[in-house]
Amino acid sequence: MIDINESVMQFLLAFVVVGPLLGAAAALLPAPPGLKGKSPEQAVLRHGVTVTGAVLVAAIVLVLGFDHDHPSRMQATTDISWIPALDVRIHLGVDGISLPLLVLTALLTFLSALYSYFNMPAGPSPKAFVPLLLVLESGTLATFAVLDLLLFFLAFETVLIPMYFLIARWGGRGRAQAAWKFILYTLLGSVVMLLGLLLIGIKAGTFDMVALATDNGGSLTTSVQVTAALAIGIGLAVKTPMWPLHTWLPDAHTAAPTVGSVLLAGVLLKMGTYGFVRIVLPVAPDGFHTFAPYLAAFGVVGIIYGSLACLALARQGARGDLKRLIAYSSVGHMGFVLLGIASTTPTGVNGALFANIAHGLITGLLFFLVGALKDRTGTTDLDTLAEETGAALYGKAPRLGGLLAFGAVASLGLPGLAGFWGEMLALFGAFRPAADLDRGAFLTFMAIAAFGTLLTAAYMLVVVRRVCMGALPRDVPKLTDVRGYEFAAWTPLVALTVVAGLWPKTLLGLTDPAVQQLLAGGTR
Repeated sequence: MIDINESVMQFLLAFVVVGPLLGAAAALLPAPPGLKGKSPEQAVLRHGVTVTGAVLVAAIVLVLGFDHDHPSRMQATTDISWIPALDVRIHLGVDGISLPLLVLTALLTFLSALYSYFNMPAGPSPKAFVPLLLVLESGTLATFAVLDLLLFFLAFETVLIPMYFLIARWGGRGRAQAAWKFILYTLLGSVVMLLGLLLIGIKAGTFDMVALATDNGGSLTTSVQVTAALAIGIGLAVKTPMWPLHTWLPDAHTAAPTVGSVLLAGVLLKMGTYGFVRIVLPVAPDGFHTFAPYLAAFGVVGIIYGSLACLALARQGARGDLKRLIAYSSVGHMGFVLLGIASTTPTGVNGALFANIAHGLITGLLFFLVGALKDRTGTTDLDTLAEETGAALYGKAPRLGGLLAFGAVASLGLPGLAGFWGEMLALFGAFRPAADLDRGAFLTFMAIAAFGTLLTAAYMLVVVRRVCMGALPRDVPKLTDVRGYEFAAWTPLVALTVVAGLWPKTLLGLTDPAVQQLLAGGTR
């Protein structure tokens, strides 16, 4: 790690949050004559790669300058009065909980911009696509960096409009209906969440998340905490998404362009679970403990439901869509995250945060791979891939087939890869939950969730068998294997999945001290 001045760290964090917004505004301007390249469209796509690349570099330098000996302390903080009448402040900062999510967001957005430069989704001009992508990045990064409840809500809402247009304008079949379903569900959830945030701010006399976490609910009555936890939890559960509030997700993923699905699964779903850890758990602990068993129960139902839905889509003759299957798998994976958080133990919450990052890496890779498969075959229908086109990817495109198999076994939680640790720690958290929770109920949840891991392995292996294996039909041309730009976009995800699986301390060393302090009552 390198020693970086605190003022430089503050600038880096501010640039990470605001830089994409400035880049979005610049993308709307005409390109200078010397930078147009072959066309204005190419120039604006190159601009998107440059801006997201600069943000990623700033995020990496932020990691290098981060004080890893004190990850529980808020660092690179900026605190400026914005609306004095409401005591709303532009308060930014990162700790061991938010820093990995910042880097994940910057990485996936850069890889999406790079992928789009070479493989722009069909639809309107990149002149609109790139600014939307950058606004989406800025809103997501701000969600993980702001430390004011109202700013959190604004950042949380900022991502809705760009994602709506990415689905509605660059998506596939059924995109209009999927986009409307996405925005209506999330907006309705957000309205309820705002009421809860306002209730906390008004009753506690501040919207400052650090002060509220340090107070640990001391200035809020139990009834206020319960009401606020319920209201905020509903909004966060929609974004997570938690069963039964998940129904917008499969349609949105199926219709979205490849990079839209990557960002939706990789970072947008994390906003909901991050809100539970950053806001509800420390600010309204009594309210959260009241609903923790229900949160765990809904999470476990989501694990089983998502797995059974995937098995139904994977079976022969079901005409299941591969993108839809991966979307349903996300419902199951996020169920493990909710189970870990609901345990309210350091082990469970650390597992939830680890599973968040692992899911972003692995599912982001899977959506990239399915998008590439669709580009080559023209379909994501499993029956068509397995029978009519005779996919047999190991024979037709061995590198693509190998990567798809890697993504599948990582998703099912193979030991040695990132997907294993988050789910295992979430199960350990449920095995011994917080003292005031019913251990018998949580042992039942743990047993059901463990059974869900077997179902996950079943549907993922069915997908690999049907798409990757099989005899190569005669006189069938081979598919184009992994291209150079695809290799560049996917290699970091593969490498990080392996690194996080083999050296989990890399991530747990950041999150654990911050989680320990958060649960003890405070973030300083």
